[in-house]
Order: sequence, then structure tokens, then C-alpha cells
Amino acid sequence: FGHNTGHAIGIEVHEDPRFSPRDTTTLQPGMLLTVEPGIYLPGQGGVRIEDVVLVTPQGAEVLYAMPKTVLLTGEA
Repeated sequence: FGHNTGHAIGIEVHEDPRFSPRDTTTLQPGMLLTVEPGIYLPGQGGVRIEDVVLVTPQGAEVLYAMPKTVLLTGEA
């Protein structure tokens, strides 16, 4: 399953640009975007973790971040 690395957020929650290796967008201060990597295992399922980031003149500020702790339950 292929998806973008993230996307911009504006009036709508999913807005262009959608960030991928093919995207040529230059990030500008004031842009609000998501960073949402994912992993998918055939026959098992998948997960995506989404962080919301504000582009600032100094770099980036993470406004909302999901915990990155791995919790395994059940049998593999």
C-alpha cells in the first residue's frame, strides 16, 4: 500500500501539497503539515502515526505528536 509522507492542513484537513519523493514543494514559514509514516504487513494489517508540524522561520515546531512506543499484543 503506497501513500504520501504527509500533506498540508488548511481549511480542509487534507490539502495540497501532498508530500512524497516526487513532490518539489519548498516548505515556507506558516505552513501547517502532517508527517504520517506508515507500515503495512501483508495479511496482518498496518498502522500510520500522524504528527502535526508548523513550519517556522527557525525550522519546525511539532504541535501534536503521537507517542512512538511500540506495544505488541497477541501472537505474531
